[in-house]
Amino acid sequence: MKRILIVGAGGQIGSELTVYLRSIYGGHNVVATDMRECKALGEDGPFEVLNALDATAMASVVARHHVDTIFNLVALLSAVGERNPQMAWQVNMGALNNSLEVARQHHCALFTPSSIGAFGPTSPKDKTPQDTIMQPTTIYGVCKVTGELLSNYYHHKFGVDTRSVRFPGIISNVTLPGGGTTDYAVEIYYEAIRSGRFTCPVPSDVYMDMIYMPDALRACVELMEADPAKLVHRNSFNLASMSFTPEIICAEIKKRLPDFTMDYDIDPVKKEIAESWPNSLDDTCAREEWGWKPEWDLSRMTDDMLAHIRTKLGKN
Repeated sequence: MKRILIVGAGGQIGSELTVYLRSIYGGHNVVATDMRECKALGEDGPFEVLNALDATAMASVVARHHVDTIFNLVALLSAVGERNPQMAWQVNMGALNNSLEVARQHHCALFTPSSIGAFGPTSPKDKTPQDTIMQPTTIYGVCKVTGELLSNYYHHKFGVDTRSVRFPGIISNVTLPGGGTTDYAVEIYYEAIRSGRFTCPVPSDVYMDMIYMPDALRACVELMEADPAKLVHRNSFNLASMSFTPEIICAEIKKRLPDFTMDYDIDPVKKEIAESWPNSLDDTCAREEWGWKPEWDLSRMTDDMLAHIRTKLGKN
């Protein structure tokens, strides 16, 4: 990667990935784009307003900046998508189609994240294999499976260097998530510091895979820099770091904040989605093919999240 374009740079992943990539490749070599103006992303590198559904505009940005790698991060997330499935399909697949075509025409590598949401209730629940049945019951998951297949097609048919990971829920102290089923695992930390109590929208005993943002960002770079000759899979690699229930993360917070309390007000949509997803993923292929290894566990992440949020909220 030498000249990188990030499409959807204003979202939860993009806002931090932009900063991370610029720290490695240089600010002027990472072009951030989003639907809306984002002054923060324009301070240390190029930023352009771009509608990912406008293929001509995307191609223009790629050509003008001599881009060789595209990160397509545009997506309506799982819970939001269920409220408007037609829009979710239009946005998620439209951005992917345009990214694939522009990558083909301009000889770019392309990273498009998939998700744990690509699996469904008929997939094995524990240590879900890399290659297994995938019949998701959300439009978000349908888009992710379709995206994996389409990205593989573009690689085999046209030679486009497509690569992807299936992200678990991503936990971050920088940018708040935007309507996903795993959002509770971010919100619980903020409420622990802000009010000392949290009302959880997913059932107490539902396990879901999660990953801390620093590991997620590192995974993006390590996969895109990996030797293609070693990649048996491409779209998309299981990625695992930690798996827990709301009760487990609550207990971890109570070790640091003994007065913290949590109750439940179950969101039926999030409950159905969460229960359809795997408890944990088997990421053996990522470990073997490009050396993936997580650095953060729940305990270390909890210390880091609480410290950063205290500072952010002025609660030190």
